Amino acid sequence: MTTSKSTIVSQYEPADLACLYEITKALASSSDLRDCVEEIMEILAASTGMQHGTVTILNPTTGQLEIEVGHDLSEEARKRGVYKIGEGITGRVVASGAPIVVPQISAEPLFLNRTGTRGDVDAQQRSFICVPIKRGRDTIGALSIDREYQAGLNFEKDLQFLTIISGLIAQTVTRIQMVNRERERLQSENRLLKLELSGKYQFENMISSSSRMLEVYEMMHQVKDSGATVLLRGESGTGKTLVAKAIHYNSLRKHEPFVVVNCSAMPETLLESELFGHEKGAFTGAHIAKKGRFELAGNGTLFLDEIGELSQAIQVKLLNVVQEREFQRLGGHAVIKSGARLVAATNKDLEKAVEAGSFREDLYYRLNVFPIYMPPLRERRTDILLLAEFFLSKYCRENRKKISRISTPAIDLLMQYHWPGNVRELENCIERAVLICNEEAIKSYHLPPSLQLAEPAAGGKSFAGDFAQAVENFERELIIAALKRCRGNQTKAANDLGTSLRIINYKINKFQIDCRIFRTGRA
Repeated sequence: MTTSKSTIVSQYEPADLACLYEITKALASSSDLRDCVEEIMEILAASTGMQHGTVTILNPTTGQLEIEVGHDLSEEARKRGVYKIGEGITGRVVASGAPIVVPQISAEPLFLNRTGTRGDVDAQQRSFICVPIKRGRDTIGALSIDREYQAGLNFEKDLQFLTIISGLIAQTVTRIQMVNRERERLQSENRLLKLELSGKYQFENMISSSSRMLEVYEMMHQVKDSGATVLLRGESGTGKTLVAKAIHYNSLRKHEPFVVVNCSAMPETLLESELFGHEKGAFTGAHIAKKGRFELAGNGTLFLDEIGELSQAIQVKLLNVVQEREFQRLGGHAVIKSGARLVAATNKDLEKAVEAGSFREDLYYRLNVFPIYMPPLRERRTDILLLAEFFLSKYCRENRKKISRISTPAIDLLMQYHWPGNVRELENCIERAVLICNEEAIKSYHLPPSLQLAEPAAGGKSFAGDFAQAVENFERELIIAALKRCRGNQTKAANDLGTSLRIINYKINKFQIDCRIFRTGRA
């Protein structure tokens, strides 16, 4: 017996070691599982005569076994090779975690030949060996090969050899998965870092669900990479500055400067110097030369806010820059080229200003190349709650408060208000509410008095029209909060508020509160 084993070792060990060496090299050098397994199957076929080498891996999503690599298998045949756990020889190997040898394929009813690559003649002339691929105690797949059928052939050596290879494959699967997870983690961190730089002005992160704002987003996408002048129209507080920044930071100019000029915040003499710069000695106090905003913008974006407030003199000089893309510093003679993209914004009716003669018609047409109209908040009421919740989260973080929600009556007030100050007014309103709220929810009495006593927006239902109604609104808020705590039980709610059941019932009927919604926990 010892002699027989020595004979086997001396006959096969060098070839086996050479084969294992080639397989180990292939596994160590590749970062793609399919590529390296395909190479292993080629090595097995060339070095050992093992044919139809196949690696089947358990898909964690579907729970089925799928052929990852099959030597000499077409793509169609590979896709057909899908098994349930316990189904066929491969399924049983994965289910049991133990190898199976089929001496003659044609004599084994459990052999399914699902890939359809073995005909009847082939099946009579082949043996099939399948070993599990294990990671720790878990079986993650199977390795199988075909052998030319020989009566009385001892498969023990093949089983040992394939078990070693399956262990190497399992280690490689683990290594590649770890590398892929680390790569995905680094890519995710990279994406997050990029978002931190420009995510504040990403179109996708601008908060809106209204069709009016979707039209704005579409126009922003259309114009962002062009050099066309953009004119943002709309009431104060609608987010024109935010849109201007979003256009810039999502454009091809995002690595260039974004320069802002508020045309209404500076006197005419200072504004000209700010826009175009000045030379030394151009006027009293000009001790050094200074670059203007057009120069500072370079090939980036110059955002002129409140452009409707420009004086006629500045309008003339601005027109020259827009038309010729060049200008001169105040007190200078050198012509300076401007590569900046111009974005302007105004809340004025420029058409009426042109008719009145306060705004130049030629400048208007130069600026109005690509107008974008920002709808007021009252015309996109579906955004009110979205924006309110965003500002609630923002100011809770800034002020280290834990306020989880906005109460239903407070939402009613937010939705019925006409918001003349638009998004800016809503943000200020929520910031104020967060500062004065010491409860788990923003209540109606935390909102500014302007919301408590305001006339409702068109079609809105008012709960607060005068002092008496404001008191009623406060009562309604307290009753709803108590009903939520008591899950709709009116007796408990009355006790909770320190009043009688008769008064609670009267108030519930008066305010038309449906107690059933609090019993189901939907409120």
